[in-house]
Amino acid sequence: MPTGLKRRASLWLLLLPMLMWIGFLFVLPHIKLFLLSFQDRYTGAFTLKNYATFFTNPLYRGVFTHTVVYSVLATLITLAIAFPAAFVVTKVLDERAKALVVIAIILPYWVSELIQAFTWMVIFRETGILSYLLRTLGITSHNIEFLYHNWTVIVGLVYTSLLFMVIPIINSLETLDDSLIEASYDLGGNFWSTMREIVIPHSAPGIMVGSIMVFMLVLGNYVTVTLLGGKNSFWFTENIYDQFIVRFNQHQGAAFSVILLTFSVLFVWTVLKITKQDITEAM
Repeated sequence: MPTGLKRRASLWLLLLPMLMWIGFLFVLPHIKLFLLSFQDRYTGAFTLKNYATFFTNPLYRGVFTHTVVYSVLATLITLAIAFPAAFVVTKVLDERAKALVVIAIILPYWVSELIQAFTWMVIFRETGILSYLLRTLGITSHNIEFLYHNWTVIVGLVYTSLLFMVIPIINSLETLDDSLIEASYDLGGNFWSTMREIVIPHSAPGIMVGSIMVFMLVLGNYVTVTLLGGKNSFWFTENIYDQFIVRFNQHQGAAFSVILLTFSVLFVWTVLKITKQDITEAM
């Protein structure tokens, strides 16, 4: 066997487990989901009724809009927290302090999202830590229920997604030569002009990668939203869960899933086009 052919065969052999994993656990389920979305629940015949249910029902459209708006808001808040943190880690702290801060950022994510959500429930519930602290300080005379509000859900989503925004930005900023920042100050630039003209443009690929990951994770989140927002948190993934598990309507749930997946892909593609970012360069 020729050497080139042998190398290609070895490469495909190494890739085979990964390709089988992706095929069986990602590609095939999505194909099945897509086909189910076009089938009638009772007859199995081709139909667009499952999609028409979404577009003709104002309740589903309202929940979907609410989900998208708050997903964008959570992504922006995460970025507003992550970017300064990443800048301080890469350009301000020394190597020892940087390592400690990065470990402190990563360490909470060693536990599952479910445990993180339960932790926030302990803090925000009526008899929780935050309510007790307010009563101890004399700010309020009674317990306050902080759970089951939109802002509570946002706090939980930002916390569970922060790592996926910080790490890509840190990776981008680490490649920024400090001499460029020094040159900006030498030429009369200030902090904000340096940020605007040098730091932010250089870190744009990391910002884009982090924003895409956070937006996707938040848009499709179920655990944190349900635990912190309750059953009436108006998140579209709860509608999908309701169709699959509660109503046993897999065809309608599949249509809702395809709509959510299609929108997320189109939304990310549109943002990339508007910002003129290349996803291959960003990755």
